[in-house]
Amino acid sequence: MAKANDEGRKVVASNRKARHDYLIEDTFEAGLVLMGTEVKSLRMGRASLIDGYAAWRGDELWLEGVHIPEYIQGTWTNHTPRRRRKLLLHRAELTKIARKSSESGHTIVPLQMYFKDGIAKVEIAVAKGKRQYDKRHALRERQDNREAQRALGAKGRPQA
Repeated sequence: MAKANDEGRKVVASNRKARHDYLIEDTFEAGLVLMGTEVKSLRMGRASLIDGYAAWRGDELWLEGVHIPEYIQGTWTNHTPRRRRKLLLHRAELTKIARKSSESGHTIVPLQMYFKDGIAKVEIAVAKGKRQYDKRHALRERQDNREAQRALGAKGRPQA
């Protein structure tokens, strides 16, 4: 379990499916407005970004659909697991995201949730949805690269 003053970056949750389903165009690091029990639950390493997305409410960006389970030792002050959470970004970053996400086919998805120097952060991306054939092409390319590395062997020369 990470302490509040630990140096570095401790990843709590990662959305690997987002990189498969979307073409990532630009990434941003955002802070989160969280309740105390949410932070405690995150420190235990419990969160899911799978159904998460970011949406505009007025001129603010909100993270929706992210599941942070209730804190086990929480009482009546516990949080709702799928509540809407405000993202903290600079105004220039917000305008840049708004401009890019307003284009057709673009959305804002969370990629990672982590602690950076003891502060909860989320990495969001402006992304464009991939078509089915793009996904198959990417899988095929990755498989071909893996087979080529296997054929070269560990030392970078062909095996007999």
